[in-house]
Amino acid sequence: MRKFFALMLAAIFFLTGCGEVKEVQADVLPPPPPPDPIETKLNSMTLEEKIGQMVMIGVYGTALNDDIIFSMNNFHFGGVIFFDRNLESVAQAKKFAADIESVANQKAPLFFALDEEGGRVARGRNFLEVAPSQEEIGLTGDPEVANYWAVHNAKILKSIGVNLNFAPVADVGSRDTRSFGDDPQLVANFVDAAARGYESENFLYTLKHFPGIGKSKIDPHKEISSVEDSKEILDAVDIFPFKKIIGAHDNSKFMIMVGHLRYDALDPVNSASLSPAVMTGLLRNELGYSGVVITDDLEMGAIKNNTDLPTLGVKMILAGGDIALVCHNYESQQIVYNSILAAVKRGEISEQRINESVRRILKMKAHL
Repeated sequence: MRKFFALMLAAIFFLTGCGEVKEVQADVLPPPPPPDPIETKLNSMTLEEKIGQMVMIGVYGTALNDDIIFSMNNFHFGGVIFFDRNLESVAQAKKFAADIESVANQKAPLFFALDEEGGRVARGRNFLEVAPSQEEIGLTGDPEVANYWAVHNAKILKSIGVNLNFAPVADVGSRDTRSFGDDPQLVANFVDAAARGYESENFLYTLKHFPGIGKSKIDPHKEISSVEDSKEILDAVDIFPFKKIIGAHDNSKFMIMVGHLRYDALDPVNSASLSPAVMTGLLRNELGYSGVVITDDLEMGAIKNNTDLPTLGVKMILAGGDIALVCHNYESQQIVYNSILAAVKRGEISEQRINESVRRILKMKAHL
């Protein structure tokens, strides 16, 4: 009997692998991924707050006033563009921006933008060092000059509380000193150098005016005009600088401003800023741009003289844009906001479409 038990113990010892009894453990699932902060912020917003993110406005005065407080509290506008009418000194401008931010009390920081291209298009020239025009910079033949002045612009704008420049101009061959030159490869190289300069300072910037207004026959501030070139010429010349930056840079670090010209080969009916063919078909689908699309000022003659104001914001969104820029009139700003809100409530624009734009805006604001 003892021999039998000894044999049984030996067999058990052998079968359990040197006497170790292995425990069967339940599968342990990995912890869930942390929540996406952008989705968390988006989900915390009301519809009214989301639509506010999609409108950028101009204001009047050099200090906080009742009109600004009313606008920010009632319409939740997500950004402000400053003009010379708002700027007196470094200290004043910085305090003005901070005061607007404080009363806005929003779930995302505000964009504070400026047109600081250099040359004749520059703000605050009474107290800020203005860069040369892009034409002058292009004539040097050295793209690093564009890089130097982009770094300069980023630093001076940060000093006055601005976090977004509506520059550099990526147009080819404009005759108003605002273009780096007539050659698309040269323009692309200089715009790329400027982009690197802004990014080295962690500063947000804008390429304008897509798909290129170098061939404009009429000042779009006054009236609309058409570009009659073929798609092949537009691709090879006007669109080329935009395409290069889109492919080589983080799309969440720069906006693309769409102009108000009409391009017969792309959309013979609508201006670019209201065209699904331009903003969705070309910019989003063909070029693969995933960042924020902003219109040029919707109060320019090229657009307001040809389209009813209450439809502008709605058409912009349906075409694929993210932010409507309304620079000068408080009533116009409110009309654009209210028309978008009404379009969502009646089902013309889905809240899912609104979320797509706000998601892109919040991703860009995450860099601030």
